Formats: sequence, structure tokens, C-alpha cells
Amino acid sequence: MSCDVPPTQLKFCPICYKESVILNPSIYPTKATKSPENPLQAGRSNTNNRRYYCALLKMAEAPTSPETAATLPPTQANKQQIDPWNVKGEVGADGITKAINYLSLVEEFGTKLLSDDGILERFEKVTGHKPHRFMRRGIVFSHRDLNLILDRYERGEPFFLYTGRGPSSDSMHIGHTVPFEFTKWLQDVFQVPLIIMMTDDEKYLFSEKRTIEEVQSYTRTNAADIIAVGFDKEKTFIFSDYDYMGGAFYRNVTRISKHVTLNVARAVFGFNDSSCIGKIHFGAVQGATSFASSFPHIFGTDETKTHQIPCLIPCAIDQDPYFRLTRDVASRLHFAKPSLIHARFLDALQGPGTKMSASVDTSAIFMKDTPKQIKTKVNKYAFSGGKVSEAEHREQGGDTDVDVAYQYLTFFMEDDEELERIKIAYQKGELLTGELKALCIAELEKYVLGFQERRSVIDDAVIDSYMEIRPLEWTGNPNPIAAAAPAEGPSAAAGESVDGVPKLTKNQEKKLAKEKMIADKKAAKEKEKEKQQA
Repeated sequence: MSCDVPPTQLKFCPICYKESVILNPSIYPTKATKSPENPLQAGRSNTNNRRYYCALLKMAEAPTSPETAATLPPTQANKQQIDPWNVKGEVGADGITKAINYLSLVEEFGTKLLSDDGILERFEKVTGHKPHRFMRRGIVFSHRDLNLILDRYERGEPFFLYTGRGPSSDSMHIGHTVPFEFTKWLQDVFQVPLIIMMTDDEKYLFSEKRTIEEVQSYTRTNAADIIAVGFDKEKTFIFSDYDYMGGAFYRNVTRISKHVTLNVARAVFGFNDSSCIGKIHFGAVQGATSFASSFPHIFGTDETKTHQIPCLIPCAIDQDPYFRLTRDVASRLHFAKPSLIHARFLDALQGPGTKMSASVDTSAIFMKDTPKQIKTKVNKYAFSGGKVSEAEHREQGGDTDVDVAYQYLTFFMEDDEELERIKIAYQKGELLTGELKALCIAELEKYVLGFQERRSVIDDAVIDSYMEIRPLEWTGNPNPIAAAAPAEGPSAAAGESVDGVPKLTKNQEKKLAKEKMIADKKAAKEKEKEKQQA
């Protein structure tokens, strides 16, 4: 369903969930009626409860849950499907799965391309660092409000990085390491805190077979894999949802969950009447990590300040629905909205239109694989863009757009000139498929063996040191420019700061101050009680 209309107000349509839509009171009246024609407003009498929808969307078009492939016409069922649980390219009339169309995702999700608006050039100018190879090659290709993060870095204002991992196996594969490698690079560039969320609760809730004990064991081994990427311990906090839930973090979980209706959860994530309530609630848990106030041991207990500290989330594009939801709620709470920077998927060995799966061994190169296993998997399973015969390949050349070995080189080979040389030689037929696979195998072996060497020295004590609740140390921009002047004009009237972060209202400031006073008193009583017991 498409609801493209010119944006006039920054609100969300809970049906197509695009960010810029307009209020259409003729379809959704601001006052409640209990008639069947207006079910979403039934029982509501407060005019503040009015809903924002796309102007072209009619009530008859508003489903209670998205249609599934089983109920769609064949042409629609074969379209590409990208969400937090499914990644599949469009299936053509010939039955072959096509490569994922990332440009259509940018349009569908309402994000912006990194290649637009000179943002890569500005990134290099502001940070003094050449963009990462992922950014240069379009692997990291899309963003939400990266420009606002660059504004804050330029002024020396605080922000943090946030990424995560759902532990579903005892080893990560090379597709998992892509966002972590990029996040590590961003941490080195920005010199800011990094929060890594281990969503062990999610993996339990969304699996019919896994036990809590199983996913918790994966949390530890996956945390070790993540640490092996090379994160700075003084700037990094890794936590398990099962272990960290409570306190300030849980307060933010409830703030988010209070603003997300069942209809919105259905529309965004595709839940239905058989979905367990844990799945429906998890979006609030993942969203709470976007708020600095969830981590008082890092950012302090003054929520009038911490609510205004934004984060930058490097993630794969399939995670965007969670944070579209979070950004909408953040606006209502007058919290800083999270910014995002999106990566495309590393294709499974079987070819374009799929992504590596931790549960399918032959689809992925795992970080624990031996050189022999890597060689066997690439030679046996990696989809080739070469021709059937050597003579035909020499004459017509190979297709690098679908060749898995070449695509892996674009992810892991640092040298731009060498990569371009390989591309041209393969397209001209000068480089054969076997030769290209040999180059890919060598690059992957170097990458995986380097990781395994770092991983070998990580023990339980090291894992505990990263997961310990403690203050972090960071410097941020060593040479910030003068802070920008206070916001003026429409943005100031709307309660926004110069970089678009919503300001707290006076009532919200009073409420937060009261909550802080109560929390301080409670902490003082607990401290006094501990002294008496000692």
C-alpha cells in the first residue's frame, strides 16, 4: 500500500508508516464516534487523540494487519520482502530470485541516500576522515538525520552510538561482522560512547524451540565475538536484556509502550491475533536503548539533559521499522530522535536476493570456520556470474552484479584500485570464475583468521569487563566550533532546538525533576539501610 502525498506536517501514518503525512480530519474526525465506520476512534472523546493519516488513504483501505503472502495475488506475493524477520528479493516470472532493490527500499521507508546532498563530502570535512569503504561503495547507503549528528559533532555536543545483536547461534558469520566493523570505525572517528544491546529476550520470544538458557549462553559467546572486532573497552558497554532490564531503562520501555497501540504494532510489524504479547512489546524494549536516559551510569541522572542526547544507530536496513516507531514516540515524548545509518545485506553464498543465515551452515562463512571450510564453501556454493563455458566467458565476460565472490570482495577488500581492476578483468572475460573465487577465498581467510587470533585471547573476565555497569570515558570532537545560536522562528515556536531535537516543556521539566528527587530519596534510603545492615 502506498500513501505518497506532499509532506506538510512531520507525523506518522500508522498504516503505511511513512514519516511525512498530513492530517485528514474528513476521514478520521478528531472527536470520537462509536459507529462501525470509525473503529479506530471508537470510545475516544479527547480531541488530543486525533490520528494522522495520509490524505489519500480511505478508511476502507486501513487493514487491521498487513496482508500475508498467502492472501496476496501471485504478482504481489512474489515481490521482495524486507522486515526484521524476512529478507527475500523479488521472484521473477522465471522463478529466479532477483537482487534486492535498495533504491525501492529508500523510497518505501522514506530514508535518504548517503550519495545525495553532499553528505559524504561533509562527513570527511567535519571528521577529517575519509569515508569508510562501506560508505564509498554504497554498502552503507542510506540514513536518517546523519546530518544532525554531524552538526552535533561539529559543535562538540554529546551523542552516542547504539547497535545490537540477537544471539541465535554460538558463532557469528561474516555478514554479522559488517555492521560491527563499521560501528567500530565510527567509534574511532567520533570518540563517543557505544552501547551494544544483546537481545537474548527477542531470540527467545521469536523462536518456538529455543530456551532461555540456550539464548543466554549464545549471549556470552556472541559478546566475545563482538569484542574481537576491536571495540575500545573504555567507551563500550555491552548488556543483555535479561540482565539489565529495570530502573531507568524499564521506565523508558514503559514510556514507549504506552504510546504504541496494537493497531500500529500490527501495521508496522505484521503481527496478528496469534502473535504472543512478548513479540508485540519487544519494539519498546529495542527502542528504549535509543535514549541516553536509559543509561544513568554513563550519561548521568539528570533526565532534563539526558533526554536531549541523541544516538546514531548503524544497522542493516531491515531493522528500520523498529526505529521509525521509536522516532515517532520520541517526538511525542520530546526526547531526542535516534539517527540511523543503514547497510545493505551480505548475500548468502547461494546468490542475490538472500542473506546469510546463522541457522543454515551452507549459506554463510562463519567466524569460526577453518581455511579449508572457507575454501570448500566458496568453491562449492558461491553463486557465479560467469558463463557456462570458458570460451563463452572469455567472449562475453562475467556479471559482477550477481557474482557472490566479487560481491564479497567489495565488502572485505580495502584497496579500491585493485577491486576496480578485478571488476574490469572479470567483466571482460580476462579473469575466470575459478580465479575470482581464489581471490575471494584469500581475502576471506585473511579476514577470518585475523578475527580468530583476536578472539582467542577473550575469556570470561574480558567479557565481564565489557558488560560491567560502569561509567565510560570519551572525548568526542577535540576541536569543536562555537555552539550554534538558539533556535529562532517556527522551529523555536514548535519547541525544537537548532538541530531538530525537541525541547522539554516546562511541565515535563517539573515532572522529571520530581521523579529525580524521588529516585534520589529512594537511593539515599537504600544506602542508609545498607550501612545499618553492615
